[in-house]
Amino acid sequence: MASMDVSLKEMMAIDGALGACVVDYGSGMALGVLGGSKELDLQVAAAGNTEVVKAKMRTMDTLGLKDAIEDILITLSTHYHIIRPMTGRGGKGLFLYLALDRGRANLALARHQLKVIEEKLEV
Repeated sequence: MASMDVSLKEMMAIDGALGACVVDYGSGMALGVLGGSKELDLQVAAAGNTEVVKAKMRTMDTLGLKDAIEDILITLSTHYHIIRPMTGRGGKGLFLYLALDRGRANLALARHQLKVIEEKLEV
């Protein structure tokens, strides 16, 4: 099992990582943040992406889908943004958020690495 600090460092070690955080989607608060910039305010991103997760969960509920979100990918012209809800016993109600530079990142590898990090993270 890994701590939040270790997991955030592992997220930032992914090729192309610009910022990473662990977010409580009940409150929209970032519990841990690493990276970011004045152009990528991770506190604002945490709150905004909370709304994305909640909207998708409401839609799945309305549709009667009995499934779980593995991850949500937002593709911008220069960035990838990956939102990965945590599924472990200690991570219920949390998600990992990772912003990547699209020109430097390998999306498939980043998604795989984020899954491994999520599985090890103990909150």
